Amino acid sequence: MTDTPPLSDTDPADAEAEALARLEAGRLLFARPWDFVTSVARYQQLSAPEGVEVAFAGRSNVGKSSLINAITGRKGLARTSNTPGRTQLLNFFSTPDFGGAEPVTIVDMPGYGYAEAPKKTVDAWTNLIFDYLRGRPNLRRVFVLVDSRHGLKGNDLAALKALDTAAVTYQIVLTKADKVKPPALEKLVKQTLSEISRRPAAFPVVIPTSSEKGVGIDELRAVIAEIGGFTAPVEAAES
Repeated sequence: MTDTPPLSDTDPADAEAEALARLEAGRLLFARPWDFVTSVARYQQLSAPEGVEVAFAGRSNVGKSSLINAITGRKGLARTSNTPGRTQLLNFFSTPDFGGAEPVTIVDMPGYGYAEAPKKTVDAWTNLIFDYLRGRPNLRRVFVLVDSRHGLKGNDLAALKALDTAAVTYQIVLTKADKVKPPALEKLVKQTLSEISRRPAAFPVVIPTSSEKGVGIDELRAVIAEIGGFTAPVEAAES
């Protein structure tokens, strides 16, 4: 896994250049044509692991599909719905062109916390998710989406506990950040960091986002590019 190295304390120009390079790598990665690859209902249907996978998880109706569409720049790539619990499969999205780098795949996981779904359906979703988390060696990070208007709820905490148990690194992404005032958002970020500070698999950075306003999209793209080891070569930047 590749994470952001510490920025220079002595040379602000180097720090700024490094920050710009991160954002450019993310921009280039998601300037490529991202497409739907496949959906699976059972772990046995998964293809052999290849490259790097990052997954998106969250409560039903947290804005997961909208965020994936915003990141990839494809408005209708991930299916959105006003009906909670509609996504019942693992959905895979990728791009065929990586310029020699390892492929990066985004996995849209079934939403959790939808109480009205039949128990048999919920059990099937749960088994699929846990099988995937425990058995996918190229899964590098799970982005756990949390609604900025509500913060971490009981089913979010249950999901974090499951990720800690599975020893899968996860990172909190706040959605719908434009729906709360800046002071409240800042307070929520601090509260969330405090909540995850002692969790063994939690990545200690929270990213506020808004699919509607574009908040945090560039940063999230940069993080995914880092995880995948994707950089911004000079020739790519000039093309």
